Amino acid sequence: MSHAPSPDVSAPQGASPAARSIVALSGGVGGARFLRGTLSALRAGALPGVSPDAAVTVVANTADDWWIHGLKVCPDLDTVMYTLGGGIDVERGWGRSGETWAASEELAAYGVGPDWFGLGDRDLATHLVRTQMVEAGYPLSAVTAALCRRWEPGVELLPMTDDRVETHIAIADDEAPSGRRTVHFQEYWVRMRAQVPAEAVVVVGLDRATPAPGVTEAVAGADLVLLPPSNPVVSIGTILGVPGLREALQEGPAPVVGVSPIIGDSHVHGMARQLLDSLGVEVSASAVARHYGSRASGGILDGWLVADTDAHQVDAVRDAGIACAAVPLLMSDEEATGRMAAAATALVLA
Repeated sequence: MSHAPSPDVSAPQGASPAARSIVALSGGVGGARFLRGTLSALRAGALPGVSPDAAVTVVANTADDWWIHGLKVCPDLDTVMYTLGGGIDVERGWGRSGETWAASEELAAYGVGPDWFGLGDRDLATHLVRTQMVEAGYPLSAVTAALCRRWEPGVELLPMTDDRVETHIAIADDEAPSGRRTVHFQEYWVRMRAQVPAEAVVVVGLDRATPAPGVTEAVAGADLVLLPPSNPVVSIGTILGVPGLREALQEGPAPVVGVSPIIGDSHVHGMARQLLDSLGVEVSASAVARHYGSRASGGILDGWLVADTDAHQVDAVRDAGIACAAVPLLMSDEEATGRMAAAATALVLA
């Protein structure tokens, strides 16, 4: 893979020093792919205003976590860890490479469900280790650090909280007394394929959660904060919902720049469209930027990238007090993703 020549990141007299500490808030597949391209560009010295040896901390969403077959499963943490550590199934974007499914097949033969959520045999080992450590009393942050010692993802990977937080989706149900019922996020996403309209998003335990050790400290010490193109409602949104985190971003010294998960009038991957609808937020790149808000007006954003096909929305974002640029946003490979990350850093650091 080729990259542009490394820029001279030494700061001339009077210029701001190169950023040496980056924090990224991430969901699963989209966030992990963006981070992989970002790290590749970073190590090549291709991020404007950023030192090639900058330290990266990733704060991952844990509201998608759930317990199944007695095991604690953390999909977003694992997707980031596997992707950056070289163990991801690249074609699927989740789960282990070289996976087999013997355990899931045996469970199905016993009639043990749910049959719509398969655990691969290699992936199962991660969940077994995590569950044993959690049940032994270790907090999720310590468990994640232990798992990362195997994978060496090249970042410090932190859960957003050590507390149990779970996202549930309210859907219509004529047989329920209230006319609707809630299902766990995994059932909505994996079994229902997000094909049923979401009436509300309910994140159980979020209001009582506290940031995991190191999270607020990382934000306070960052030179740059990145928001990958993760779901603004159930990935970035839940991270921002941990009490104290939004305030840490607003008050921190680092510029905050995000990448739109919306191109045109829909998402590239996932279910951002359905869940934005549940909040009454227009499904567009500029509307998501306004949803996050500018730091100058009590929001969190200093900069925002939209797709080149959405260039007509740039002025609307700028009118909201957020620096904006239009660039290609399809993460077709690491090099293209690295160019996205470079455009993001250039927007707020160059």
